[in-house]
Amino acid sequence: MMAVLVVGSLHLDVVVDAPRLPALDETLVGQSVTYAFGGKGGNQAVAASRMGAEVAMAGRVGSDDFAERLLSQLDVTGVDRTGVQQDDGASGMSVAIVDDAGDYGAVIVSAANLRIDADQIEIAGNTSLLCLQNEVPEAVNISVARKARAVGARVILNAAPARDVADVLMEQTDILVVNRGEAQELGGDGSPAEQAAGLLARGCGAVIVTLGADGLIWADHSTPPTALSARLVDVISTHGAGDAFVGALAAELDRGTGMELAMRFAQAAAALHVATPVDERRSITHELAQVFAQLPSP
Repeated sequence: MMAVLVVGSLHLDVVVDAPRLPALDETLVGQSVTYAFGGKGGNQAVAASRMGAEVAMAGRVGSDDFAERLLSQLDVTGVDRTGVQQDDGASGMSVAIVDDAGDYGAVIVSAANLRIDADQIEIAGNTSLLCLQNEVPEAVNISVARKARAVGARVILNAAPARDVADVLMEQTDILVVNRGEAQELGGDGSPAEQAAGLLARGCGAVIVTLGADGLIWADHSTPPTALSARLVDVISTHGAGDAFVGALAAELDRGTGMELAMRFAQAAAALHVATPVDERRSITHELAQVFAQLPSP
């Protein structure tokens, strides 16, 4: 059986519900607070596992109470955490503010995530896909991407949050996933299709630009930039939508599904994610996403 390996960040998220994001120097009264498992790496690992993939996680946590919560959640969701390193420092964390429209802003403190030792990360021979993000040092991403390609695994780089991506990492990336802001940061001005084409020219195998309710644009070296419409739903919170998309995409590609169908499945999983209350998202399964993906488009 093939497997997905996620190398990346683990954060405990402090999620605050408020009527809107505060203005500069303003103290705003919030409505509630939730402590949630997070980090783009952790979220993508859990999403892929919930979508039915065999998933392993490699990252780093500290020795605090946050670490225990993070490791416990990996266990509960069936993610193999053998590759998660641990030290005596602080674990990563973030604070997110979600407004009444479901949009959010967040601040992360990377802590242990910046101390990942790439030399300790091994790529199992049955790994079909490696998922990377930008919340760990780029040197770690480059090192493990090379290891993954050496055993024949495909590399998905979710270049989030936005930062410069070295050409050497682009060339090791089979599928680059960015949202519209990251596409502009990396690909410059222009339409999403033009940005996708420009990013493709930097050496990656395929580019997906996610556009929220506007769907996505994707391209590879044999397919010109092509649009896929979104599955429209009533949004509760967009927090974690991109991670749900990437995790579902990885799980479906690991299953052997072709690129376009895998993207449509990932769109369905992400739509279900944003339309489901945070404390009920564990009920989103592969079967449910598969059914939703096969419904007629709006």
